Amino acid sequence: MWAAFSWSLFSLSLSLSLPVSLAATSPTDPPPPPLSLPPPHQEIERGASYLRLRPDRVAMQDATAQMAMLQFISSGLPRVAVPSTFHCDHLIEGSTSPQEDREGGFGAEADMKVGLKKNKEVFDFLSSAGAKYGVGFWKPGSGIIHQIVLENYAFPGGLMIGTDSHTPNAGGLGMVAVGVGGADAVDVMAGLPWELKCPKVIGVRLTGKMSGWTSPKDVICKVAGILTVKGGTGAIVEYFGPGVDEVSCTGMGTICNMGAEIGATTSLFPYNSRMRSYLTATGREGMGALADTFSGILTPDEGARYDEVIEIDLSTLEPHVNGPFTPDLATPISQFADAVKRAGWPAELKAALIGSCTNSSYEDMQRAASVARQALDAGIKSQVPFMITPGSEQIRATIERDGLLEVFDKAGGTVLANACGPCIGQWKRTDVPKGEANSIVTSYNRNFAARNDANPATHAFVTSPEIVTAFALAGDLTFNPLADKLVGANGEEVLLRPPQGDELPPRGFDPGVDTFQPAPEDGSKAPPVAVDPASTRLQLLEPFSAWDGKDLTNAAVLIKAAGKCTTDHISMAGPWLKFRGHLDNISNNMLIGATNAANGKVNAVINVDTGVEAGVPDTARAYKAAGTPWVVVGDENYGEGSSREHAALEPRHLGGRAVIVKSFARIHETNLKKQGMLPLTFIDPADYDKIDSKDRISILGLPPVPGTPLTLRGSRPDGSSYEFPVNHTFNDNQVTWFVAGSALNRMKEVNSTK
Repeated sequence: MWAAFSWSLFSLSLSLSLPVSLAATSPTDPPPPPLSLPPPHQEIERGASYLRLRPDRVAMQDATAQMAMLQFISSGLPRVAVPSTFHCDHLIEGSTSPQEDREGGFGAEADMKVGLKKNKEVFDFLSSAGAKYGVGFWKPGSGIIHQIVLENYAFPGGLMIGTDSHTPNAGGLGMVAVGVGGADAVDVMAGLPWELKCPKVIGVRLTGKMSGWTSPKDVICKVAGILTVKGGTGAIVEYFGPGVDEVSCTGMGTICNMGAEIGATTSLFPYNSRMRSYLTATGREGMGALADTFSGILTPDEGARYDEVIEIDLSTLEPHVNGPFTPDLATPISQFADAVKRAGWPAELKAALIGSCTNSSYEDMQRAASVARQALDAGIKSQVPFMITPGSEQIRATIERDGLLEVFDKAGGTVLANACGPCIGQWKRTDVPKGEANSIVTSYNRNFAARNDANPATHAFVTSPEIVTAFALAGDLTFNPLADKLVGANGEEVLLRPPQGDELPPRGFDPGVDTFQPAPEDGSKAPPVAVDPASTRLQLLEPFSAWDGKDLTNAAVLIKAAGKCTTDHISMAGPWLKFRGHLDNISNNMLIGATNAANGKVNAVINVDTGVEAGVPDTARAYKAAGTPWVVVGDENYGEGSSREHAALEPRHLGGRAVIVKSFARIHETNLKKQGMLPLTFIDPADYDKIDSKDRISILGLPPVPGTPLTLRGSRPDGSSYEFPVNHTFNDNQVTWFVAGSALNRMKEVNSTK
């Protein structure tokens, strides 16, 4: 593979006429045949050209896999064309206090027992679909998708897509790993090229060496503060420089994982000895030897051109705490106590949580445990509920064998299941009433309002596992473990020493329980995949209608969203995850978290046909029943956050036609196109203010013509009107999706002619 890749890279360097960064070295379609070159100096423009790529692998977590597989089944294809896997990690709800439905229990064992029972229908569906269509199945309890991929599938120089926004975690092993919606996954599983606008490349040059309390998490927290939640949009973030070799492989994974919070297409590191050590430790010595042989194409060229360069000196980098309510509000630990007091954030800590896909490596757990051990020696335990989420069964088994789970238990911790849990809103939290302001601190990656516990008043902060552990021991956000002291059981003051931890387990990894179901070689002998028509969890898909050949006229404004509108606002997770395989049921959460600019309320809009105020989904259903098309108007970076395509499927299902905003997050814009929607942007952001929620909107000039703006015409209730151009990013291929009604419809059209 790498030999062919080396030839492709040589061809690409001729096309670009430049030294090539590592980010520019992914296989394209069609691959150049042996001893043949593409047209010399073929133009590839970053941020403009569309690439047609051939990923090596597809990974899908259980919440998004349901819809992806339902779409694949409806395509009529017999088997996936590339190696693909399902990972059951999103549907297990975590609990941190005694629960009635768990017979008074809580934590990993009790949660798994309830989760397996509640989600049996979905797990059985994915298991049988995997057997039928050739997809590997990682059972519930196996771990979080990104940790499993890093341990088993990621490799330097590879290209993969995953139906989760934190797929870039595999960049810690030098893999170009990109989060996508389910429709993109279906394309690749069907053997079609995957289309991506050629990203720009942001270089982050690392120098110096980390020490003390500073960790890899602080690198990405610092970068998030510099670039903000939209600064990486349309770009790959590539780390380089002498400081790269000071970061462990799993630490690189942490940095790449949270790169999703700056909107980056992906993040990655060049191949080095730390990756080789990890490959060897995870049973892939042969892969490491091959990577050594081809290391010249797994690192950037000397003089590689970056579109922007950020410099970070690891020697002077402080631990950071980011939040609340956004992952780019970055504060050095030395300034954090003052920030808490100045902003009036609740200083009393209510919960501390470590682990998740971002920070659950052996090194992370060892460093956190080293802090907890010091406290135990002084007779100090956690002052608040303290939760530990192992990232995989392998990590859980290894840290149990090596005594780390015992340390956390003695410190007052609760071990949760090997699953996402509270990180993605799967937290049965009962200690704080909804609406009550409180603070939690986590080693997770995302901290939007209501993200973890469905309480919009929860102030969630993200930082490293060791800093989280220190906060848990103090119970106070104004505590600075680098300078402040705890009081031991004997009354003496204790200054915590900097954490220590091995990069890899000295005794090797313990794989734990085998939780993998491989796909059989011949799926034709597997029984058909059945979906009960009466199911509330799963629903076979009906094709969306094709474009009617006319301009969109007199559409209602369903909602004009004010401020941040993430995919969590558009399609909440948490308790709604159980409906991810049933489009009609999950559509009842559409935009219920968005703030209506007209009245400042959440989930309350006026039906302009009837004058009745109702919830957003109810109003959309009323418009659909009445044959009234509708649009959504939004602000900056609309759709940031998760890759969930339900945030595009739901508006399409309920009769939406267009989303008009100041700017989009990359994945969400693509997801809207895939479902036959019109994602449009204001050429002049001030035009957002011209639209009122009572106006009727027309979009003129359809179908979209690449490079040519469309015209938006607004009609006010008083009979006056306004008009201005709006941009789109459709290319020729994407226009065919719009005309056909969706990318899946277009795929069926093409297949029917073969």
